[in-house]
Amino acid sequence: MRIHFAVAFAALGVIAVLFYLNFKAGKVVPVYGYKVVNAYPHDKRAFTQGLVFEDGFLYEGTGLVGRSTLRKVELETGKIVKGRKVSDEYFGEGITIYGNKIIQLTLRASVGLVYDKESFELVGQFNYPTEGWGITHDGKSLIRSDGTSTLYFLNPETFEQTGRIEVTDSDGPVTGLNELEYVQGQIYANVWRTDRIARIDPKTGRVTGWIDLAGLLGLYSRGQLVDVLNGIAYDAANGRLFVTGKLWPKVFEIEPVLPK
Repeated sequence: MRIHFAVAFAALGVIAVLFYLNFKAGKVVPVYGYKVVNAYPHDKRAFTQGLVFEDGFLYEGTGLVGRSTLRKVELETGKIVKGRKVSDEYFGEGITIYGNKIIQLTLRASVGLVYDKESFELVGQFNYPTEGWGITHDGKSLIRSDGTSTLYFLNPETFEQTGRIEVTDSDGPVTGLNELEYVQGQIYANVWRTDRIARIDPKTGRVTGWIDLAGLLGLYSRGQLVDVLNGIAYDAANGRLFVTGKLWPKVFEIEPVLPK
């Protein structure tokens, strides 16, 4: 009996060591659940492609040909306080705010649109060689996704590509990277057609954690035509994280939590 206990104990020790080594190597990452802190009204006609929080307001880019917009929205009421329709030739995609500019991608036209943040006037545009999905920045570089496992780094003044990373987890490349947000030194990315947000190391491309938002919309989806989870915004001043989806009736303030 003692031998059996000794063997079992040794086996557990080996498993623990392997788990530790895998964790250190980036092969095991935490999967967070969530706590809903608040729920706010959201325009259920908005096909959300990009979301940013700044100075107390949400800025949102919406998609679909002929329906794409750029808008400034009151968080608490969902009221659109400023808006601009995107040209019908474009399918609007992700947005980010860099200084006094709002930058909005388009899907297949490979054109980025640059607006004055205050007036929403179009002040420039640029091109990129792939589709445009999500965009954020780290204070130095713009970071762009195109629906693959690649993230591209761009000079925020010239829009020239300065680098790229391949996003991977223990199963290999993570594809479908969509809307992006830079949060406390990591890139958060919606993964298209899933309820998950990947937390990505911007230096290595390794996924350092997942946030599983399954069931978030819950009863709010009853009787509603809704699409996928898409939209991440971060209030850096107050540490608040907001998420929504395409045609969702709510924006949720959430707190990621590890299962007990």
